[in-house]
Amino acid sequence: MEKTNLLVFGAGAIGTYIGGTLALADHRVVFLEQPKAVQELSQNGLVLDLSVDRGRWNGEDPSSAVHRPSSVEFVSSIEEALVKGPFDAAIFALKSFDTAVALEEMRPYADQLPPVLCFSNGVDNEPAIAAVLGESKVIAGTVTSAVGRRGVGNIVLERLRGVGVADGHPLSLFLNEGLKAAGLNARLFPRAADMKWSKMLTNLPGNATAAILDMTPAEIFAHPGLFRLEMRILRETLAVMRSNRLRVVNLPGVPVKALVLGTHLPEFIARPLMLKAVGGGRGGKMPSFHIDLHSGRGRSEVDWLNGAVVRYGEKSGVPAPVNKLLTETLLALTQGDIPLTRFHRQPENLLSLI
Repeated sequence: MEKTNLLVFGAGAIGTYIGGTLALADHRVVFLEQPKAVQELSQNGLVLDLSVDRGRWNGEDPSSAVHRPSSVEFVSSIEEALVKGPFDAAIFALKSFDTAVALEEMRPYADQLPPVLCFSNGVDNEPAIAAVLGESKVIAGTVTSAVGRRGVGNIVLERLRGVGVADGHPLSLFLNEGLKAAGLNARLFPRAADMKWSKMLTNLPGNATAAILDMTPAEIFAHPGLFRLEMRILRETLAVMRSNRLRVVNLPGVPVKALVLGTHLPEFIARPLMLKAVGGGRGGKMPSFHIDLHSGRGRSEVDWLNGAVVRYGEKSGVPAPVNKLLTETLLALTQGDIPLTRFHRQPENLLSLI
């Protein structure tokens, strides 16, 4: 694949991993971040610890897989970024609660911006981007590799799985081949919605409940009542998917169909299997909702995940009461309407609301 000019929105865990890895493959990458983050990035650069990927080792030395890509630049405004163009494509990897603000900044430059490959979680980001840039400038994507963030532009690959790219766009095959050549284990998917909803299925278990109760996924799945709650989350989501004619598909390195199978198995069989699947998928860290709640940001992606299940269910006449309860409860905790102590390590307080 020929070398490309890429614009990356955000130097968070996923943006740094994807953009930095492409830079290691000699693509030219420009990161757009907040001014404070740009100052730090300009001083320290990117740091990618890819030592979990033995294919990147030099001999038997895992430290040889810690990289500082050089072909990267950092800017704090779209105006600065466009000066460094033209770009072949952009990578969008922001938290879903940051999408609306980012799109307002992008709106005046819609005609000048390239097609966007969106790796954000949830199923509403691509439609929002399309509403601003146009349908022809959006490509759905998903990341299943587990990536930890040590600081701005400083990440550690915790588990290598891969990335998904929706087929059907003129750039889909081109981008997929470039991601694959960079060692990102990319795969094309014929139906974007199937890919995005299947990824959301993997994001839901042990996420909202861990945040609300301040418990680990292992503790949640070890509790019989909470385990049944988690199964109801998944069953509601699957019912909404069926009503919208969405299929469950396996993602790179993630057997999503096996996760779904767990919702049909007897509890004594399903619980240890689900615990292994969810615990392994987190890469050993607390779920994202928990991290966001306890960071003091006052924002949560729950409305773009569990909340999306509720909204799509309402449109198709499929109730999702458990997802609705978890969404409303976590948002209330996030906004300070309910004290964190209300549910702290008290499963029965949550289960009593079901």
